[in-house]
Amino acid sequence: MDYSISVIIPVYNGAAFIEQSIKSALEQPEVYEVVVVNDGSTDATGIVLERLQKEDDRVKVYTHDGGINKGRSASRNLALKKATSSLVAFLDADDYYLENRFKNDLDLFKQRPEIDGVYNAIGVHFYRAHTQKEFKASKLTTVTEVIAPSALFEHLLYYKSGHFSIDGFILKTSVLKASGVFDETLQIGEDTAFILKTALVGKLVPGIIDKPVAVRGVHDDNVFNQKDIYTTYRWRIYESLLFWAYHQSISFKYLDMILDLLWRHKFIATKELFSLTGYWLKLFLKLPKLLFSKLSIKYFPLVRQRQRYFSFLYPSK
Repeated sequence: MDYSISVIIPVYNGAAFIEQSIKSALEQPEVYEVVVVNDGSTDATGIVLERLQKEDDRVKVYTHDGGINKGRSASRNLALKKATSSLVAFLDADDYYLENRFKNDLDLFKQRPEIDGVYNAIGVHFYRAHTQKEFKASKLTTVTEVIAPSALFEHLLYYKSGHFSIDGFILKTSVLKASGVFDETLQIGEDTAFILKTALVGKLVPGIIDKPVAVRGVHDDNVFNQKDIYTTYRWRIYESLLFWAYHQSISFKYLDMILDLLWRHKFIATKELFSLTGYWLKLFLKLPKLLFSKLSIKYFPLVRQRQRYFSFLYPSK
């Protein structure tokens, strides 16, 4: 197998960070190319990219037709189409890799040719003011224990043992035939949905989970600072995952888990029972094989609401 790596970086108005991000990837000896998609930037990002291309021909820069902005998912998908290596890794434009980012990953791929991907811990760097409590809470993003690949999906879905970031993830491009790419309809959480899909269809193993291999930049413009957006739209992550899993003929066991998370977050975003019932009908009409199954009854809003009520009155010990 060819163990060269394509690093994928989408960027929108990232002139302040993109050079550090790209150079941190170029410093890794295993990196064959850095595939950057300039997603309609209106700042000096294009000037920085043009200079970096001239300095190192491993930097490949692409734009969407017409130079328009299409979002992170569409930009990552374009980069995936352009990538030429058998392994792909991801990096956000305001994040950066640490030294020897891929050394252990490649050792694992060589020792265990059956695996499809490796995930690692990442750290954090604050570009804005922060409290010590905030730093401690986000100091290390990682899965906190070794998990069998067959159990990883459930652990990630329910946050049983933490989670990992896309900056710490590397996978074989062959997995994409089963997992698909990023959902371009999602406003938030497209990386979460992508990771969950690959965990269902691929054999993913932990790499370095006790110290960071990359660093996430935290600043005022980060989308995850916008808590109201996550509260309002988080359920769409699980809706996207559900439709994908249904069309991939994933087992009822996993469809049940996904529906559970979907309804948990839908109840947070929508309190009105009539609206929830209308959503239930529209959802299951798109899933005809489930419409007359136990799952449609289990997740009927009135049934679900009664379950929530009684679990509140009589919590399990």
